[in-house]
Amino acid sequence: MSKENIIRIKTLTQLFDALDWEKPTHPLIGIIDVTRLEELPEEKKQAFEGVKMTSDLYSVILKDGDCGLQYGRNKYDFEEGVLRFIAPNQIVSSSTHTPSSYGFMLVFHPDLIRNFDLGKTIGQYNFFNYAVHEALHLSKQEENILLEIAKNIEKELESNIDKHTQEVVVTNLQLLLNYSKRFYNRQFITRVNDNSDVISKVERLIKEYYSQNLQLVNGTPKPEYFAEKVNFSNNYLSDLLKKETGKSTKDHVDDYVIDLAKTKLLNSEFTVNEIAYDLGFNYPHYFSRMFKKKVGETPVEFRMKTFN
Repeated sequence: MSKENIIRIKTLTQLFDALDWEKPTHPLIGIIDVTRLEELPEEKKQAFEGVKMTSDLYSVILKDGDCGLQYGRNKYDFEEGVLRFIAPNQIVSSSTHTPSSYGFMLVFHPDLIRNFDLGKTIGQYNFFNYAVHEALHLSKQEENILLEIAKNIEKELESNIDKHTQEVVVTNLQLLLNYSKRFYNRQFITRVNDNSDVISKVERLIKEYYSQNLQLVNGTPKPEYFAEKVNFSNNYLSDLLKKETGKSTKDHVDDYVIDLAKTKLLNSEFTVNEIAYDLGFNYPHYFSRMFKKKVGETPVEFRMKTFN
């Protein structure tokens, strides 16, 4: 197996074959008991080390200890039980495998949920696009809840598949994701001190961006710029800020820009267009539209109202 190319897994069957696993009982969803990965031949384990992989599948992995996965430059390396989510088309690589005493890898194809409400709302589960070091740390009670749901899905897949199977499986899958969302909210809360440091850093970075006039070179900053600066994924940082402040990364940037704009409107004779360009907008009407959305009136109306 070449370690230079990126291996693409398109189907559940292809993944199970690559692992020398039993053929999945359902073509669109399957569960692997991670404790049994030790049963793989040694040459099979070594064949995946350092190999970059991507797939058309969603993956949910619950494992104790070092999962042996890397995402970009960050290693998934925790000693306690963690839950990791991988969306289709993400690129991961495997490091040296370490055994796990419990856990599962639940893998499903988007076609499984396409005709259900979950197919429409799957994008709302932002943790599928969190970076690897932003995995969910679980309490033992939380682990047991998720393990029980996974066990229910596995039992359903082992039963005779009928017209109700897919609905029952998807219902349990959505329950697992909803619990995961709850547990992530708990994690944001329990890390309140760390979160406060992140919020302060983001606010400082926004101020520095404009004090250094970077907007004149790079335009208005994207949320990804600040996420990279604080070593978080864009989705994770935005969710963290929403939980703590009620506002996303973009909201924080926009609010700061509005404050700057108000100051310039009231303390200079620059035109609205000149102010827009000075704030990093290539198209002044975008600035005017955002200003009205945030303030309730256009920049011209705000300036005239204040001076009259």
